[in-house]
Amino acid sequence: MKDFFLQLREKFTQPVEEEAEEVSMSEDYVELQSPATKEEKSRVMVRPFVMEEFEDIKEVLDVLREGSTIALVNIRPLKEKDLVELKRAISKLRKTCDAIEGDIAGFGEDYVVAVPYFARIHRNSVVEQ
Repeated sequence: MKDFFLQLREKFTQPVEEEAEEVSMSEDYVELQSPATKEEKSRVMVRPFVMEEFEDIKEVLDVLREGSTIALVNIRPLKEKDLVELKRAISKLRKTCDAIEGDIAGFGEDYVVAVPYFARIHRNSVVEQ
């Protein structure tokens, strides 16, 4: 094992000219990985959703459970259609956020923001005087 590391050290400490000659004479090659694309480097995704029916909540819950997506949910279509279903969907979303230690908050009148465990939503505190 020691010989292996010594050989590696010799390879990396050779002058550049010798290394270039050695590479051209050698039939072996080393495959290098291409640099990561911007999408691979991205660790967090902000994704919009539109909730037109109660069943639309399933996709939102799935991406939240994966743990790398912040969900911006437009609830206006369901709000105009069926308020009871909207309350049921929000309740399910809230329970899932609690289970994954995430956070959820309303954003204006027509949007809900749900984030996984690594993020928190800023809330303005109201001070009464």
